[in-house]
Amino acid sequence: MVKAALLDKLWARMSERGDFPMLSQSLRTTMAAMTNDDLDFSGLVQVVLSDFALTQKVLRLANSAMYMAFGGNITTVTRALMVLGMDAVGHLVVGLKLVDHFHHSVPHRIDAKLELNRTMLSGCVARKLTEQGDLRAGEEAVVCTLMRQVGKLLVVFYLEAEWEQIRQKASSGKLDESDVCAAVLGVTFEELGQEAATRWRLPEAIRAGMGTFEPDAKEPEQPQVQWLRAVTNYSTEVAGVLSAADIAPHARDAKIAELARRYSPALGSEPDELADMTMGLAREEAGEGFMREIDELRANADAIARASVNAEARIAAGLEDLRALPSENALAPVLALASETVLAGLSFTRTVVFVRQGSGFYKARLGFGRDVERALPSLFFKEAFEPDVFHLAIANSVGIFIENARDPKMLARLPLWYRNAFDDTRSFVLLPVIANQSTVALLYGDWSLSQEPRKVSQSQMSALNELSRELGRFFTHAPARELETL
Repeated sequence: MVKAALLDKLWARMSERGDFPMLSQSLRTTMAAMTNDDLDFSGLVQVVLSDFALTQKVLRLANSAMYMAFGGNITTVTRALMVLGMDAVGHLVVGLKLVDHFHHSVPHRIDAKLELNRTMLSGCVARKLTEQGDLRAGEEAVVCTLMRQVGKLLVVFYLEAEWEQIRQKASSGKLDESDVCAAVLGVTFEELGQEAATRWRLPEAIRAGMGTFEPDAKEPEQPQVQWLRAVTNYSTEVAGVLSAADIAPHARDAKIAELARRYSPALGSEPDELADMTMGLAREEAGEGFMREIDELRANADAIARASVNAEARIAAGLEDLRALPSENALAPVLALASETVLAGLSFTRTVVFVRQGSGFYKARLGFGRDVERALPSLFFKEAFEPDVFHLAIANSVGIFIENARDPKMLARLPLWYRNAFDDTRSFVLLPVIANQSTVALLYGDWSLSQEPRKVSQSQMSALNELSRELGRFFTHAPARELETL
């Protein structure tokens, strides 16, 4: 009862701050996309695109030297997902969302900043340990490392009075902070972290990997769990040593060497190599660099977003990505790639892909940008002719651009379902996708009233038409079942 009451109090306190529920929802959305049996590319792409710094991180990783064999010059999150994999990107999203939340929520207290810096440093150690191996496993290990310390961060950030009691009692040196936490709160830091992982619906592999490493346990865990726990615990303990106050260099080196000897068998490294890597990381001040990277991305986000982008080049890059895919490729990631390319290339407010269904109507199947998820269920229209701009578009062989959607004459050609969904549109483009001599899909993109008036140039429209023509190839080979279940 005491534990349940404490947990309820903590979660109520966090909810009062306003931003914490947003973090929870973002993490749940990410995990839902990763665990979707149908590989919900659009769901995970939308999570990444909603955060500029996260988008840049994912694209930079996909274009790193490790993945240049996949072609390099990856400009869309959808293509990055294809190269890196859903699990790797999903875990990267979870780790960065956690970092971002606590970084922007840090109170103006030295102790809170210190605990956050230790957590960031541990994440850097985990990433360094795993950078030569499988990316998916490495990012999973980083998430486990961060989550192992989330329980402590939650107390530091949201239960200030209780945290002060824990600090004072632990300062005597008789008990460590975790034991004092159990005495003061009736629950350990690790249990709080596990509760957070459960409420955020993180997978069992993460929750298991957060646990305590016990190499001599009578009933050892599975090898993957043991490895995750070794990375997590080693990274956490190393961060504690490197960030400890008033420790002499020789004493620090001795503690690192002892940790390296203890963990080297589970980590598959020689003790000396592990210790050298760790000390090299300390010399590079990688933990501080990790935070600086995030800060710089945030500070420069507006400037980068305002920078002039060559729309035709961006569309051409997306077109090359499509051409590199086999015709039998699943439609969902293909449509997501095309939609994101158009969104980014022309800086649209939103994009939507309508797909023709066998029952004689076009239905919105995915989209990106502002308010799209809310509107998707209401976006559909019958194939039978109506005197509106959407039926004009599906009867056309090339795209059409509506420069002034607010003009009274044009408003009369906009169907009610569309006006109800997007009542802030300034201008938009409709691109028919043709396969087997009929329109199988319609790609929509718009600029809203909040943006400056813009036009689609003739060369840009030519590039868009080429993109929509390339999409037709994938519909030619798509089975009817896939079209209905998109």
